[in-house]
Amino acid sequence: MPSPHNPLSRMFGAHTRQLDPEQQNVLEKIASKLPIARDAADVADERSTYGERLADRVAAVGGSWGFIIAFTIVLFGWMLLNSDVLARWGLVFDPYPYIFLNLMLSTLAAIQAPVIMMSQNRQSQKDRLAASLDYEVNLRTELEILRLHEKIDLAIAERLDRIEARLGTLPPTP
Repeated sequence: MPSPHNPLSRMFGAHTRQLDPEQQNVLEKIASKLPIARDAADVADERSTYGERLADRVAAVGGSWGFIIAFTIVLFGWMLLNSDVLARWGLVFDPYPYIFLNLMLSTLAAIQAPVIMMSQNRQSQKDRLAASLDYEVNLRTELEILRLHEKIDLAIAERLDRIEARLGTLPPTP
């Protein structure tokens, strides 16, 4: 049987231990009169591991225009160096079709793709966390509004009772 004094229990028709973790957290915050709003980015950063933060940094660098421009310059420099500059002295170490460059590009792609996928998975976890925190705030707000409605309804009922009592003591009008 749900407790009549617990707004969440009354709202969901369940004991506190049967509620979702978010609902239990809201109930605890209401009872302790603490705010519930938290920044999802801060919470996610607190929970992240070193590897997850590293994946985010690699994805941020690998997905930037600075990386694309620098990488393009390195590629053209490599090709120019191995096609023209070093060829004059016979020191070409990766002649056309640039097999060593292809090996390095393939290795980079093989490493960078899973790291970017890890970062995307982490971003989806952050989004789920933000949705959960938003749900808690929305639930707290809804419960507070319901509680205010109950207070106002109770105040109105008490006022009507007082008015009825006064009207009952008045002499009847002719």
